[in-house]
Amino acid sequence: MADNATQPTDSDVEAFLRGIEHAGRREDGLRLLALMTEVTGDTATMWGSSIVGFGSYHYVYDSGREGDWMRVGFSPRKTQLSLYGLKDRAESAPILARLGPHKVGAGCVYISRLDAIDEGALRELVRLAYDRDPAPG
Repeated sequence: MADNATQPTDSDVEAFLRGIEHAGRREDGLRLLALMTEVTGDTATMWGSSIVGFGSYHYVYDSGREGDWMRVGFSPRKTQLSLYGLKDRAESAPILARLGPHKVGAGCVYISRLDAIDEGALRELVRLAYDRDPAPG
């Protein structure tokens, strides 16, 4: 069975974020780093070349596939911010409704700008996601 392509690395998180060309995306990335560090109390780790993650957990699916993944994280993509782990619990739905303009994908919540959303709701989502007891598969 193949390993996950996205693995934790020793790359410098702040160097990655400071190297983002788009000034607004760079600022949002640095703000998310501060917010998630504060809420989780954890140190950020680069996952692959473009995802900033906090914490980790091991999962095993019924199919036998297993791996490790971050509890919460984000990636400042060119067109939007991808937020990982924030929609995985039923308790997240009412908080997402208060978040502000966003889209939900298979594994992410997408936002265009950090200043367009409710920071309190984002903090609640991060706390809920980080504190979860991840169930296998």
